[in-house]
Amino acid sequence: MGKISRFIDKYFSNVKWTCSVCGKEIFNEDYFCEKCFSSLPFNDQAKCLHCGRKTHFIQNYCTSCKEAMTDLEIARSVFCYEKPISEIIKSLKYNNNRYYAEVLGKCLFDEYSKGELSADIITFVPMTEVAKSKRGYNQSELLAKNLCDRIGLELIKVVEKKKDTESQANLDKFQRMMNLRNAFKVIDKKMVQNKTILLIDDVLTTGATSQAIASTLKKAGASKVKLLTVASVPIDLTFD
Repeated sequence: MGKISRFIDKYFSNVKWTCSVCGKEIFNEDYFCEKCFSSLPFNDQAKCLHCGRKTHFIQNYCTSCKEAMTDLEIARSVFCYEKPISEIIKSLKYNNNRYYAEVLGKCLFDEYSKGELSADIITFVPMTEVAKSKRGYNQSELLAKNLCDRIGLELIKVVEKKKDTESQANLDKFQRMMNLRNAFKVIDKKMVQNKTILLIDDVLTTGATSQAIASTLKKAGASKVKLLTVASVPIDLTFD
């Protein structure tokens, strides 16, 4: 066990001291070298003030969220869903590279610290137990846990997914909404009564998943539901 423990400590220490994009050795406590950091697709320019997606100009409600995200108070994302962030998210989600939750958790914390996303409860987009068992983990839960650890709050699971649904990846907006119909359930309605809830996920695409969860929470008595994701698909690409 001693050799295994030393290997794990050395491995994770090395991960933190090398760039998360190019692997170059770095000499600070960041996760990116200066060159790669400057290339990250930060979502810090013109955006929709409601869904937070990148737009051509600042607007209160973009064409994507006027009717699709009505139960969300506000949504924000750190990045646009473009390389290299999209590759890091995929690696976390599909390749069992769970240490990326720490890298992206720091990015979520920076966005949270801006003050728009304060909440009574922080939770995450759930998976069914079957899906979670198959993957081995829920990447959204890992991200939310890392964020909560940085803030000093307890992560609380308030919603469960009742049934496995078809993958959202190849579905259009309407199909996604129908696919998630009655898919979520609030675990304890008393817990969410009159509460502001911050929902954590990896990517905002059409908003169907977050809208379905927000609607479920609102029907259970939640006061407000906010959304924070690592990345969001820019408005021009949302329904391609």
